[in-house]
Amino acid sequence: QVQLVESGGGLVQAGGSLRLSCAASGRTFSSYAMGWFRQAPGSEREFVAAISWGGGRTYYADSVQGRFTISRDNAKNTVYLQMNSLKPEDTAVYYCAATELWGTKWPTKYDYWGQGTQVTVSS
Repeated sequence: QVQLVESGGGLVQAGGSLRLSCAASGRTFSSYAMGWFRQAPGSEREFVAAISWGGGRTYYADSVQGRFTISRDNAKNTVYLQMNSLKPEDTAVYYCAATELWGTKWPTKYDYWGQGTQVTVSS
């Protein structure tokens, strides 16, 4: 069992930056690849970024490539999402998730989820 808690969301103007954090507890954090997803009102949950167990590989949705950076610190059991050049269309609830697989963008392949943190980007 893995417990995930996101933080760092908030209200920011377009063009601004935010850094989300996801703290993990429970089973060995480094055993899991981690992902960030987001869900806007009325929309399905969509993949944002993923990072491998050791952090050496990353994978991004086209919509955030070049603007967002995922990273992890296994010593702190934490995964991060640095979001730069934010746009109003980035507004959503952001979730972190854990999986034993690598390279998957499908929510159903992730075993554990946090409760989400709201990100709102004003124009």
